[in-house]
Amino acid sequence: MIRFSSYIALLLVSCLVRRAITLTHQLPPRDIRTGTGAEQFDPTIPVAGIAPIQLDRAGWTATADSFQPGCEPRNVLDNTGGTWWETQFNPTMVPLPHNIVIDMKNSHVINGFRMLPRQDNSPSGNIGQHKIEISLDGNSWTQVGSGTYSNDQARKTTFFQNIPARYVRLTAQSTAEGKGYQYVTVGEIDILSGPDPTLPRDGWKVTADSENALPNQHRAIEAIDGASTTYWSTQFDGASPAFPHTFTIDQGSAKAVSGLTYLGPPTAKGRIGQYQIHKSTDGSTWTLVTSGAWTDDAKPKSTEFAAVTVRYIRLTATSEAGNRGPWMAASEINLLDGSRQATDFTVTVDSEETTSPAEDGRAVNALDGDSATFWTTRWNNVAPTPGYPHFFRIDMKASYAVQGLSYLPRQTPGNLQGNVGQHLIEVSVDGSNWIPVARGTWKDDQLLKVINWKATTARYVRLTALTEAGNRGPWAAAAEIQPLIQSTYSAPSPQTQGQWGETIDFPLIPVAVALVPGTSEVLVWSAWSPDKFGDGNGKTVTAIYNPSTGVVTQSTVTNTQHDMFCPGISMSASGLVIVSGGTNSEKTSIYNPDTRTWSSGSNLILPRGYQSQVTLSNGGIFTIGGSWSGARGGKNAEYFDPTTNAWSLRPGCPVAPILTNDREGVFRSDNHAWLFARQNGSVFHAGPSKNMNWYGTSGQGSTISAGTRANDVDAMNGNAVMYDAVAGKILTVGGAVNYHTSPTSSNANIITLGAPNTRPSVTTIGNTHYARSLHNSVVLPDGKVVILGGLNYALLFSDDTSILYPELFDPATNSFTVMAPMSIPRNYHSVAILLADGTVFSAGGGLCDIGCTANHYDAQIFKPPYLFNSDQSVATRPKILSTSPAKTVPLGSTITVTTDSAVTVFSMVRFGSATHSVNTDQIRVPLTHTASGGNVYKVQMPREPGIAVPGWYMLFAMTAGGVPSVAATINVR
Repeated sequence: MIRFSSYIALLLVSCLVRRAITLTHQLPPRDIRTGTGAEQFDPTIPVAGIAPIQLDRAGWTATADSFQPGCEPRNVLDNTGGTWWETQFNPTMVPLPHNIVIDMKNSHVINGFRMLPRQDNSPSGNIGQHKIEISLDGNSWTQVGSGTYSNDQARKTTFFQNIPARYVRLTAQSTAEGKGYQYVTVGEIDILSGPDPTLPRDGWKVTADSENALPNQHRAIEAIDGASTTYWSTQFDGASPAFPHTFTIDQGSAKAVSGLTYLGPPTAKGRIGQYQIHKSTDGSTWTLVTSGAWTDDAKPKSTEFAAVTVRYIRLTATSEAGNRGPWMAASEINLLDGSRQATDFTVTVDSEETTSPAEDGRAVNALDGDSATFWTTRWNNVAPTPGYPHFFRIDMKASYAVQGLSYLPRQTPGNLQGNVGQHLIEVSVDGSNWIPVARGTWKDDQLLKVINWKATTARYVRLTALTEAGNRGPWAAAAEIQPLIQSTYSAPSPQTQGQWGETIDFPLIPVAVALVPGTSEVLVWSAWSPDKFGDGNGKTVTAIYNPSTGVVTQSTVTNTQHDMFCPGISMSASGLVIVSGGTNSEKTSIYNPDTRTWSSGSNLILPRGYQSQVTLSNGGIFTIGGSWSGARGGKNAEYFDPTTNAWSLRPGCPVAPILTNDREGVFRSDNHAWLFARQNGSVFHAGPSKNMNWYGTSGQGSTISAGTRANDVDAMNGNAVMYDAVAGKILTVGGAVNYHTSPTSSNANIITLGAPNTRPSVTTIGNTHYARSLHNSVVLPDGKVVILGGLNYALLFSDDTSILYPELFDPATNSFTVMAPMSIPRNYHSVAILLADGTVFSAGGGLCDIGCTANHYDAQIFKPPYLFNSDQSVATRPKILSTSPAKTVPLGSTITVTTDSAVTVFSMVRFGSATHSVNTDQIRVPLTHTASGGNVYKVQMPREPGIAVPGWYMLFAMTAGGVPSVAATINVR
């Protein structure tokens, strides 16, 4: 199976014609090079059948860092294979790197870059290692592609995620010959964009001024019969009428048309040269839409134009491309569907600046496709100045499947005034009843923000700005606001595939997460910066998301002097979030949910990062591994006592037994251990190495081998989930033999634990549908496990080969079911945890600096199938009215639970924390109960702290149909 992601292919946006952006599916970002192996793909994932097209380069310009006289940058746009751009080598050699910038003069949504090397049979100057970047203003750049071109003269094409751009920059970092040459050459450069789909031809009637109908061949109808081997031709038997010739299409009713495609006849005779396209509403009065000339070859031809809503389209040929005679012929003619263009989008705002002689702040400027213009709220000659909230409402004039929105802040250099911070995005079919689809807080910069959500049918899209990102004043501003529209949409069935909810935008990339006891808020953090790591300067950017209000609040932690990127995380028995190591590898920081403050814990004895740690049955915390930071190797176990706030070594718990055989050595091989607390303070190590172990934590510690995970291989960045702590059941899925640049696994196993220090049983079950690594798995109240995101080929800081289809594991059948697709990739540095309402929080990915295409400053909420009825309506959920005792519940005790309706199942899931695909806190404990009548139940708590590890739990009650309540939160001690 080829690794690929299903990305959204956006339509061209010009500054003259406003279009909604249409989403389809396409192959992933990649370089296509000569000599690579054949690619295959999984037919179960939808892929577009229409390839991107080359944009018209008329009026474009090219500039470069240097050029040799006679080999100017403009040569890459002249459509002549015998010319090229070449960097300066005489009289002095200008060294690498080199760059060439294409200015398309207008903003377009693009999805590909095509480069033709020089074509004079000389490989001199062929580019090797390179990167491709785009920009709206020529100053701020976003990388969209990189790689190494092969040393040949074949055309090179790179596809990438669709993105608005005016400028495209190719930077050559090396030459392909491998001889250290410092100069480079390029023959031609083209930029690609996805076209509109074709209109169905059912019911069409076509006529021509002439057809060669004897002997019943080459009639006009043969140009729309779907067969490229048949064709229409003007008469050539007996007589040959002169140009012009016409081919008229009657669609039967008025439809939006945005272009025409033409495939010439099987032979050269009759290929169209100069042409015109006319439109008509009545078939009598004709208006010219566009004209041009097609080249004399067998390639398919197309022309696009602003959408026109008409019944009749006429193609007129005024010459034959090769001047072979007076004939016109066509194998196939199609019209392009312009229904998703938005030539008549209108906007309504609460306020706009129209009075200032120095600044044009009209709302329509944010819909003109020009990043140099902008909308801003009123500020001139008005008192008081209109304050927040502000809204920007788009009327698309028709209903579409809206799947996202892009927001570009004003691009005035150095002016951040009016940047939107907290915001709410809603959609509506009627302009009165609004559905929230995304909310959150955007980072205070001038970069493009793209938000995706579950496709929702709507006519109206409303962005409500709640705060200014930098608290500079009461104004809001935007250079461009664009709805993203899916061209073909079939909603998944929520009762079988679940449903994705609204998107939550964060001012940082959520790389670590913890569910906060007491409030059930979501605490996330990145590193010292919102979108990059590595400096270790003693601070961490954090945010808290409140699910009940939708508000995201950012803060920066400096008092602990701890950059908490890539740490170990554990929830203590009392609910403290214990964070150890990471970039500041010796530090420990503690978050107190009651006071909402961070404090310092004692330093680790062995500085470490990328370790795992787990809360034990005795309340202590165990950590092991982590050679990503601090000294490499020897990261044996330590034990943290929350009562004394002190770490101590466990020399009897060495790291060596858990190492994988990673090609990068111990730097990677001791990372992200799968740890589970069991009886008597013991720890079971399930992976990711194929070898399993038991650790004892008392005294000096102890280690006993637990055998191997059946026939599994090392599974770094795979997942292990305790879905039934009473039965000791652990699901393991996916992973890769090596941390980075490695094929992934679809292996799945069930580990069943017995008493500590005994060998568990391991059962290999059917494989997952998708091999994946760098994913996350979350246990649900009913014991099922949802597997989210990940890559089919382990590659850091990349969305290439993204798996957008979650899977749901059912322990009753040991099988996996594909769920509704995600709209946002979740790969390296993504997280996921269970929320108290039984939904799943999935967030983050990237942290690879500003402009990195793998950065995702957002989260989405997945609603599992158990929340829906068979008719796709939202299921009625039982309610827990009370628990007694209400909060602190002793092990082995019985609690009384009162519900509003009958339930049949109880379970509890420990509050989770996660980073780097590891969540050692999540444990599901099925509970026994007896019914007392009147919807009152006696629920029995386990006696063994190795089964119900002390800490905060979400207590769920479920109906006979499996519908869970919103959880009551209890502290089991």
